[in-house]
Amino acid sequence: MNNCRLTNLTPEQQQLLEHGSLLPVMEKFYSVQGEGYNTGKAASFVRIGGCDVGCHWCDVKEAWDASMHPLTSLGEIIKFVTSFPAKSVVITGGEPLMYNLDPLCRELKDRGIRIFLETSGAYPLSGHYDWVCLSPKTNIQPRQDMLLMADELKVIIHEKNDFEWAKKNARLVKEKCLLYLQPEWSRYQQILPQVVDFVMQNPRWMISLQSHKFMNIP
Repeated sequence: MNNCRLTNLTPEQQQLLEHGSLLPVMEKFYSVQGEGYNTGKAASFVRIGGCDVGCHWCDVKEAWDASMHPLTSLGEIIKFVTSFPAKSVVITGGEPLMYNLDPLCRELKDRGIRIFLETSGAYPLSGHYDWVCLSPKTNIQPRQDMLLMADELKVIIHEKNDFEWAKKNARLVKEKCLLYLQPEWSRYQQILPQVVDFVMQNPRWMISLQSHKFMNIP
């Protein structure tokens, strides 16, 4: 499945990884969604390790190397997600679509869990979701089929050229897709006035802030 081959695995582990029965989970926690359309909603979060997109401003670079994170069974993930009052989960990374997420989504759906996906759109879709947030990165062009599946396009603005990148991708999503610009956290104060001005001139766009960082929560 996709780019999910890790080193130093037994043949059985590799088979289970490719099937999606094991996933390299960097972290899992219960919190409040801090970005985009679902801001303010309680949810479980499952961060899957492994990413080859490599954004220089990424604030979870420790997620990039999947071999650093333990292979976790679906049973353990399901037990964690279903132990909280909010019956919803955000699947994020890294880049989670490097792996086969069909079995995970099937198990979650069987238990009535709503599933929100965060992806760069660089890999084909696996799994079924209630909401797809696509955050395209310039390092690897998002797939056209993934752009058309996005419920939310969230573009990180780090420098002036990113506004053109945002407009380019906005032309490729479906008409009902929500459009968000999000200031890159390390340059938040410098870039926010430009984001505000852009949204005022282009009112289909909205502003997403990393509110969880202002609230000092995960």
